[in-house]
Amino acid sequence: MKFIRPFKQTLAVLLLLVAALPVVAHGQSAPARPKVIFFDVNETLLDLESMRASVGQALNGQNELLPLWFSTMLHYSLVDTATQRYHNFGDIGVAALMMVAHNNGIELTEVAAREAIVTPLRSLPPHPDVKAGLQALKDQGFRLISFTNSSNKGVQTQFENAGLMEFFEARYSIEDIQIYKPALASYEWALKQAGVEADEAMMVAAHGWDIAGVKAAGMTGVFVTRPGKSTYPLAIPADKEVGSITELAAWLESL
Repeated sequence: MKFIRPFKQTLAVLLLLVAALPVVAHGQSAPARPKVIFFDVNETLLDLESMRASVGQALNGQNELLPLWFSTMLHYSLVDTATQRYHNFGDIGVAALMMVAHNNGIELTEVAAREAIVTPLRSLPPHPDVKAGLQALKDQGFRLISFTNSSNKGVQTQFENAGLMEFFEARYSIEDIQIYKPALASYEWALKQAGVEADEAMMVAAHGWDIAGVKAAGMTGVFVTRPGKSTYPLAIPADKEVGSITELAAWLESL
């Protein structure tokens, strides 16, 4: 019986120590400060909402088909990667729009499909939180690099029109290796270009498929919960979910 009191005292101390530990929810871990933060572009930084009018018009006013078009474009970019072929993302986007139109009984020429996509895609506005969030991250000393499936020229034009050029030290495109995200080789290439290891890098994206690739590649993944977006339940969970880039900056500053 003599050992019961010391045991209870030790147990009480252990419980106090456990209670003092920071509470970290599943999939919401607090990683080490990254040396580089990569950003996806379309939907993560740039708002696709303005494309609904032109794409919807091309699809006879069926605006609800826009998500199907985007997912079809992604699907066939991965078909290219799996079959070791390559077409730029814009051309795949045009082909995907024509497929969606055909499958829904809508007549659409290649010229009309290209006009519906290219012009609005070049001038997408940033989400309202983006500039303030990126500036806050820069003020904290982070290296910021965009990494996208879109072409080099396309992203340059988008950033110039959206006023985002000043925030990024570099813009990476899979065009240079012709392997689309979320293939692991694409992330490995980006890490090599930036001169960092996987555990030194974070990627921010509003796409479940992108986060799935990021986590499989060993990087820290942050999911931005843009409207209509969710993570893939069967993938390795994101390290953090945020509602905006400003929330991301505040979270990193608090670590």
